Amino acid sequence: MAEIGKALLESGWLAARSTEVELTGSQLTTTHPPTGPNSPWMEAVVPGTVLATLVKNKVVADPFYGLENEMIIDIADSGREYYTFWFFTKFQCTLSGAQHLDLNFRAINYSAEVYLNGHKMVLPKGMFRRHSLEVTDILNPDGENLLAVLVHPPDHPGRIPPEGGQGGDHEIGKDVATQYVEGWDWIAPVRDRNTGIWDEVSISVTGPVNIIDPHLVSSFFDQYTRAYLHATTELENRSAWVADCSLNIQVATELEGSVCLIEYLQTQHVSVPPGARIQYTFPKLSFYKPNLWWPNGLGKQSLYNVSITVDVKGYGESDTWGHLFGFRKIESHIDSATGGRLFKVNGQPIFIRGGNWILSDCLLRLSKERYKTDIKFHADMNLNMIRCWGGGLAERPDFYHYCDVYGLLVWQEFWITGDVDGRGIPVSNPDGPLDHDLFMLCARDTVKLLRNHPSLTLWVGGNEQVPPDDINTALKNDLKLHPLFESHSGNALSIEEEDPSQYLDGTRVYIQGSMWDGFANGKGDFTDGPYEIQNPEDFFKDNFYNYGFNPEVGSVGMPVSATIRATMPPKGWQIPLFKKLTNGYTEEVPNPIWEYHKYIPYSKPGKVHDRIELYGIPKDLDDFCLKAQLVNYVQYRALLEGWNSRMWSKYTGVLIWKTQNPWSGLRGQFYDYLLDQTAGFYGCRCAAEPIHIQLNLATYFIEVVNTTSEELSNVAVEASVWDLEGACPSYNVFDKLSLPPKKVMSISELNYPNSENPKPVYFLLLKLYNMSNNSIISRNFYWLYLPGGDYKLLEPYRNKRIPLQITSKTSHKDSSYEIEMNVQNKSEKPDPKILTYKNNFSNRHEDGEFDMASLEPVHNKTEEKQKAGLFQRLYRQFPRETDGSKISEIKGSDVGVAFFLKFSVHALKTDNKGGDDTRILPVHYSDNYFSLVPGEEMSIKMSFKVPQGVTPRVTLEGWNYQSEVPTVI
Repeated sequence: MAEIGKALLESGWLAARSTEVELTGSQLTTTHPPTGPNSPWMEAVVPGTVLATLVKNKVVADPFYGLENEMIIDIADSGREYYTFWFFTKFQCTLSGAQHLDLNFRAINYSAEVYLNGHKMVLPKGMFRRHSLEVTDILNPDGENLLAVLVHPPDHPGRIPPEGGQGGDHEIGKDVATQYVEGWDWIAPVRDRNTGIWDEVSISVTGPVNIIDPHLVSSFFDQYTRAYLHATTELENRSAWVADCSLNIQVATELEGSVCLIEYLQTQHVSVPPGARIQYTFPKLSFYKPNLWWPNGLGKQSLYNVSITVDVKGYGESDTWGHLFGFRKIESHIDSATGGRLFKVNGQPIFIRGGNWILSDCLLRLSKERYKTDIKFHADMNLNMIRCWGGGLAERPDFYHYCDVYGLLVWQEFWITGDVDGRGIPVSNPDGPLDHDLFMLCARDTVKLLRNHPSLTLWVGGNEQVPPDDINTALKNDLKLHPLFESHSGNALSIEEEDPSQYLDGTRVYIQGSMWDGFANGKGDFTDGPYEIQNPEDFFKDNFYNYGFNPEVGSVGMPVSATIRATMPPKGWQIPLFKKLTNGYTEEVPNPIWEYHKYIPYSKPGKVHDRIELYGIPKDLDDFCLKAQLVNYVQYRALLEGWNSRMWSKYTGVLIWKTQNPWSGLRGQFYDYLLDQTAGFYGCRCAAEPIHIQLNLATYFIEVVNTTSEELSNVAVEASVWDLEGACPSYNVFDKLSLPPKKVMSISELNYPNSENPKPVYFLLLKLYNMSNNSIISRNFYWLYLPGGDYKLLEPYRNKRIPLQITSKTSHKDSSYEIEMNVQNKSEKPDPKILTYKNNFSNRHEDGEFDMASLEPVHNKTEEKQKAGLFQRLYRQFPRETDGSKISEIKGSDVGVAFFLKFSVHALKTDNKGGDDTRILPVHYSDNYFSLVPGEEMSIKMSFKVPQGVTPRVTLEGWNYQSEVPTVI
């Protein structure tokens, strides 16, 4: 008897081009199965795309490297048959009695024929729909089952015009599929248009009755002290007799240590007629003061494990389902003061600082590990919202799981873009996809797939466009709010009203387009952006952006030099030509490989002088990329601080275009495809703190931004100016301050630039701290020049040798490392009057804090045996080995600021060749690209995993440290 539950089919797949396989699907799954990766068969990437499989097997060039994407034939030239592929695997399963087996495809692109043990089934068209096939009657008696899937590309893959463009020739918009694959201004065309089995494949064993798409909803009363959990599910009886069922719902929460508490357990008796599919709503479950789910930076992301099981009389357990669930309420309306859309979570207004997301990987090699890194990076940046852009994906449950865990609110768009659907050049597809019914089927199925995630915040019809009228009307109707979740609704649920869990969703607002109804100018005009380099002070000016919520504003995104070398041949290591124009501005002329990878220049002739050139003309790739990181940090910190400065008075939120790249592009990113962060990552992390001290670059007033709902009292602001000689010509403390919640407070003007003989280049260190214990709430370090000046004096400053002492503490378990580096600027002893030099942060996580990301819902016996009973906690932490403390020193005799320090982690190799990329990625740092004034010290924490057999080493680089300085760990 097979065990009830789901098993993934994620290994052992083979693939072959259909035109190279002479056998039929019936033959492949009966008499002539492939025996291994022998031509034309090769190891397949599932989940993934045809192109991912071809790249893995080195059949085609790496489209991420240099210009090699141009070496891969495009589907427009090859024809659809070239990218029509067979996928094959085997699985074991033997059923008994009244058991049933479903074969599940969570997504394929674009259509497919499925053969199992010689029997043919069809997966209809549509990239964003689930397919579930009952295969009970066609399993082989010996338990070995042969599965072959013939996957066809989208019907309208389109052609890429010579000039490129947003979405190529827009033909892809005729299908219900992702649109970025014909190329955009941030990515080259994807040659197979993402054809493949791109999400998980599984088999599910059930008894006679199975559970289908439960819907969980929370509602609140009495100022969030009382809550109800509403739950509705479908039940399908696949037997020929009436099924008398015991339907159980259980809600568990984690406690301290290693146990979980069952907070609620309810059993209902339900009869399901033979062959029927019914909807059942549980009596609402009541909770007193449940732990609430909060967005990143405003509270804990409390998650409960909700499980539903059905037992059938005379059979036993028939099916089981589980999901992590967060009690929270999201509201949204247009703010009367700003005209921007305002979001509330659990009654608290949330100032949105987030980013636009495309997808993790343009070959759809999606994995839990990659998603965890992606989403934790966003949380590390202190962002609180991710917008899933309409030309990309309906994101996957694993993406949403980590958004639930790390507190990222999610704006999910459907598959409409202005460029492809009626507003592009040339205008095409004004009526959207050809099959509107298919679009709505995919939309409804996506809602059912994702609706139980607390992070999911709103649905949006399209990017810079609204869907066609009939689709828009259907979405508005299907996604209408339940009365409990309408703005200013009462708390009581009347007897006449449906239970909210009976709605398709009913808890989240639907907005018809990304520039409508409180976004941009609210009317659909192109009033998002801009998308290029800016003067940092402009972000603070009244006329920079005129509307309350900007859904897209972007800028530069140059990665570090190691990434350029890893993703481009030597011809791509040539830095741009700095061409002087007659108007005094500089035009950057990039090499062809950078141009192909969509490089954004660091100048805008006529408006913005080259921001890299302010530091001096770069000499080589390393110099260029280091100076680009200085600009990245300043640019993105200023962008968010400009929005901070007008929180609630002018703005309700901003989303940066964009946070990451699914390809090796050179624009709009805080970390590159290889998962190495740019300095912009840390500029964003600094500016998006929940409580933040900053300098208004337009007025030179020091401001404190409190986005939280708590008042701060008995705090102080310390402002110190440091020159290039290491002296502190200005030091001020503003003490005994109280900072109201949800407010921006102006503290004092920075007078140093107007003082006698100010230095042309200087550093400013701002700290907000608790007076009771001198613990740091916020720290912000600026490098500044006088009006009309530049940073060129920093060039000779590189020759200063500032002594540092580094104390490291390392702990590890198997391949996982956690390291804390305490770095101290030893060029002078700490000034006795400066009480904050140790930088003891009040809001940093303590060592050993439980990582919520390790939580996985445990909802059936296949995934976990509850051997210790109901109260046994299902999530574990393991002790780590500690290596103790080690001290290393960097010698130097100069006094001054240790400027722009950056840690990185590398593989220790004895046979390292000069050009090898030795970086270990990804690494999560508590901070990086940091600076220390004389006497100051700071602890930096980092965590990472190493490949098997690799010994890590940590290196430190900086403006004053041009060669890598190894630090023993």
